[in-house]
Amino acid sequence: MTRPKTSRTSESSGASATRPHRTTFGMNKMGLSDARAAATPVASPIAPSVAPGDALRLIGFLDELCEEVEGTIDLIQTDAHLRMALTLLRNHFEGRTVTPTSLIGASRVPYATATRRLRAMVDAGLIEQRPRTPSGKSFSLHPSPDLLDAWTQLADRVRRLTDTRLGTPKNDPATEDYYYGGSYRTAQSLPPLQVRPDPLRLAGGLRVLAHGDPTFMVMDNLKRQFEQSIGLSIHQRAFSIDRLRDEALRNAERTASRYDIVAVDLPWLGEFVEKGVLLPLDEVIDVARLDPADFHTAGWQATHWGGHPYGVPAQTTPELLFYRKDMFAQAGLEPPATTDALLAAARALHDPVRGVHGIAWNAARGTALGHTVLMTLADFGQPVLDLPAIAGGYDCADLASGDHRPTIDTDAGLAAAEFLLELLAYSPPDILSMSWYERIRPYAAGSVAMAYGYTLLAPYFELDPASPACGQTGFLPHPPGPGGTPVAPVGGYALGLPANLAPERRAAAAEALAVFTSPEAQKLFVQNGSRTNPRYSVGADPEVRRISPIFEAVEAMSWRDELQFWPRPPVPQITEIIRICGEEFHDMLRGLHSPRDTLRKAQSRADALF
Repeated sequence: MTRPKTSRTSESSGASATRPHRTTFGMNKMGLSDARAAATPVASPIAPSVAPGDALRLIGFLDELCEEVEGTIDLIQTDAHLRMALTLLRNHFEGRTVTPTSLIGASRVPYATATRRLRAMVDAGLIEQRPRTPSGKSFSLHPSPDLLDAWTQLADRVRRLTDTRLGTPKNDPATEDYYYGGSYRTAQSLPPLQVRPDPLRLAGGLRVLAHGDPTFMVMDNLKRQFEQSIGLSIHQRAFSIDRLRDEALRNAERTASRYDIVAVDLPWLGEFVEKGVLLPLDEVIDVARLDPADFHTAGWQATHWGGHPYGVPAQTTPELLFYRKDMFAQAGLEPPATTDALLAAARALHDPVRGVHGIAWNAARGTALGHTVLMTLADFGQPVLDLPAIAGGYDCADLASGDHRPTIDTDAGLAAAEFLLELLAYSPPDILSMSWYERIRPYAAGSVAMAYGYTLLAPYFELDPASPACGQTGFLPHPPGPGGTPVAPVGGYALGLPANLAPERRAAAAEALAVFTSPEAQKLFVQNGSRTNPRYSVGADPEVRRISPIFEAVEAMSWRDELQFWPRPPVPQITEIIRICGEEFHDMLRGLHSPRDTLRKAQSRADALF
């Protein structure tokens, strides 16, 4: 054994594999040519300090082990195949482009030797080639499914060898498959997002119209990784909820759609179908490929109209009650199971002198408060339309018939209105201007003990270690009032295809939609900060469950049939009903009208829509 080396800059024999003076190289037998491309790391979407995932843990471990061995014993050289495989896998998980030249440079063997090793890996089916230019003369390299599978098996064996030979303490049974990436092999763990061997073809790239919420922002920040997966550039435009609806409707009036995929708020579905905004998905894709049984039932049903699917759930985000477990414990309070218990807890924790308020909720005039009204009606056991009652809720299967009428001015409606008035007393002073994000910010800051909020907003406190609510939040369905049962009203977005999308773009757009809504993609969103999930398989993934307790909580609500979309039935008139309720109830909360007058006015205006 010789003395340790401090660096390794060249090989002991032959030319170095790194040849900066050479700009092209011949690999005709593999059909490859060089095109050195700069690659930019994928930014962490919400929390820049998020640690690398399981995949990179194992790759980093093996890479450092190779360095230590080579740096200690001069005569030992790591196998070039291993070096290239580790480099290829690392770049795959980081969303970086890999070219033949960059992979040969990572081999640390002479150029000609590395070329032969690379050719052997391609011939063995471990590396897939993707054309990077229309001419097909330039390729990028990607790990094949065989290589990814071999990596997961290696991950498991490395962990077991470490436990056996080095005496690593046994992990908890629930987490023992987590370390070194071994969890990808468990029955419930999902594999990483893979690269399509045949890139999609769309002139000008894929154009997406999205909502400007945390989940879609995660997708935008992972754009490079998805571009590698589908082999196509992605251009995303994001709008606030009202502007998104306006833009989608304007786009439908154009001769040809400006977008290949559009995000649709679930309550808009009926309106968008009736106005010819969306294309029936069963006309362009085999729906069975999407694995409908894997989607949360309420989310999947909410994308249908007249028996046809018009979208695929991209995020299923129920509105829950967030509450501070530590504050409840200090006050000796139980998590509220009814509206009366919620009011009692809000009263007990409301202390404006100390800058703490009982609860925050959507109370801004218009759309925001309108959603609250419909969900509060549901808390008291009543939908906003005369839907037929069924086991577990109300039936929305026949909404396309157009035979339903509003039900606002009722006894349950009066109870809901009076509940909101009581809630007002334990809310922040600016509650009547609070909407989607404003209600979560004070909760994250610690000045509110409870908040109604969609799961997609949880990153505001879960990913902020400085937030008093971080790690101290419990998640509940809406506590019911008399006559109601616990309900977690389903919100979120589906991805659909515009009805005026050019026929030659439809097949590729449908394929991209399938990738974006796949379990692998949804897991990737979660790993990068999203707190929404439309699929059972993702919620059951042990790695996902370790990220946040919110996934297990929502999964349990789904199995208890508490996830429901009937509180906001997606009839064409629902947007106007929401607006009407948001205006009339806002006047009530300001003291301009009594609850009974408010109900009568809202009922009359809603009736006129039908």
